[in-house]
Amino acid sequence: MSTTGSADEPRWLDDDERTTWLSLAGVVTLLPAALDAQLQRDAGLSHFEYMVLAMLSERPSRTARMSELAGLAHGSLSRLSHVARRLEEQGFLARRACPEDGRVTNAVLTDAGYAKVVATAPGHVAAVRHLVFDALTSAQRRQLRTIGDRILGQVNPDGSCAG
Repeated sequence: MSTTGSADEPRWLDDDERTTWLSLAGVVTLLPAALDAQLQRDAGLSHFEYMVLAMLSERPSRTARMSELAGLAHGSLSRLSHVARRLEEQGFLARRACPEDGRVTNAVLTDAGYAKVVATAPGHVAAVRHLVFDALTSAQRRQLRTIGDRILGQVNPDGSCAG
């Protein structure tokens, strides 16, 4: 199988690219599952739910437009709307009309939501440290950030929220 490809043939991965891709595919599949498992076990939250709460906790007034929050949490507006409803039912988030533009909905982190983030963050950070950073040198961490930024730029060139 040729890796050069032609107009009619795909540009196949060479052995090094294939091995690298399979390693990355494993990370992309298994890391989110491991983070979800830790968060579900320790806090009853999915990774996406935690990211929504955490991103709001870092915003001024713990408030963000739903469209902005979707991008910050790396999800679609549709996915965020479903998650926001569940988080609202649990008392962690409130949705309110934007005072500057009534057509826009803001997500607001409640005091209970902030307390949930504060209680959940240490375990989540420990899991991230164990699963990702403890396995890398400082040079590899910098490389990983550079590589992640480059791939994100290809996957999401306009910076809008993902999938």
